[in-house]
Amino acid sequence: MITDKLPLFKARLSEIDLSLSDPQIMKDMNAYKALMQERSRLVPVVEEIEKLQNLQTELEENIELSKDGDESIAQMAKEEIQRIQEEIPLCENRCKVLLIPPDPLEGKNIIMEIRAGTGGEEAALFVSDLLRMYAYYAQSKHWSVSEISSNPTELGGYKEVILSISGKEVYGNLRWESGVHRVQRVPETESGGRIHTSAVTVAVLPEAEATEVEIKQEDLRIDVMRAGGPGGQCVNTTESAVRITHLPTGLVVICQNQKSQLQNREEAMRVLRSRLYDLEATRKAEERAQERRSQVGSGDRSERIRTYNFPQNRLTDHRINLTLYNLDLIMEGRLEDVIEPLKIAAGEQALKEAK
Repeated sequence: MITDKLPLFKARLSEIDLSLSDPQIMKDMNAYKALMQERSRLVPVVEEIEKLQNLQTELEENIELSKDGDESIAQMAKEEIQRIQEEIPLCENRCKVLLIPPDPLEGKNIIMEIRAGTGGEEAALFVSDLLRMYAYYAQSKHWSVSEISSNPTELGGYKEVILSISGKEVYGNLRWESGVHRVQRVPETESGGRIHTSAVTVAVLPEAEATEVEIKQEDLRIDVMRAGGPGGQCVNTTESAVRITHLPTGLVVICQNQKSQLQNREEAMRVLRSRLYDLEATRKAEERAQERRSQVGSGDRSERIRTYNFPQNRLTDHRINLTLYNLDLIMEGRLEDVIEPLKIAAGEQALKEAK
């Protein structure tokens, strides 16, 4: 049971407080910072488990009171039992989320890449829909979103769009979006009313600092070109677009949204650093073996993670067999009903592996 862990957490919290009261700890700022971070994570865990423990005690007390001979007392106890029984599962879920082992990448900003897959123009339009969904979700979380690069189509969709999203725990919330997103709906251009299936690929990359990834200049081929618009139409008479090829890996990044060649080069390097950082993180994760085989899936961009069925107003996340019938609200950026169950599933799997 979750409450069985409370004595261990409280004991560790006491150890941390004792260490922090030692004047010597201030001489090692890295150790002090690590202890403070651990404490800030443990305090809400202890508080929430204590709340769960109190609810369970209240439930037992009210079950006894419900057997009281006084009818009014028994009725009041039954009402309390109903309230507590509704609150306990919610409190348990909050505990499970808080018990998820911290990911060192969780607090990082991200580079998000959304690309049209199978489905032609309909897939490109769905890229636009996902872009809008993530923008609304970011707004609700008070995050900052900026477009690094995009390749729009003539009908208002995107073949590809690359975003920078920054704020509190961005990667920790959006990491679950990596993968293939399948959409089923009737396209506006479909006169026969037939449902079409298209796919969009999303990549969520923790944004790497310049000091975290070493990129040798001799490993880069940098080409400049004129920026283009939808349908290949030239919209810029100067060579401001930049294409950077990382020769050892074959990774290619093109940026053309900024006005100057220098700005596009800087943005392209941001994306390249994050892609290389993600490659290395994936390699290390595979060496640790089980992380990318957990029940919430590997996060691999080739893996189908979710289906959006518009005629049925249904969203299905295939990693945890989650089905919701509020797709209209989800597309307006209300992603909490999708993200929280994924966090809980990941936490439960991590706790199993930690035993």
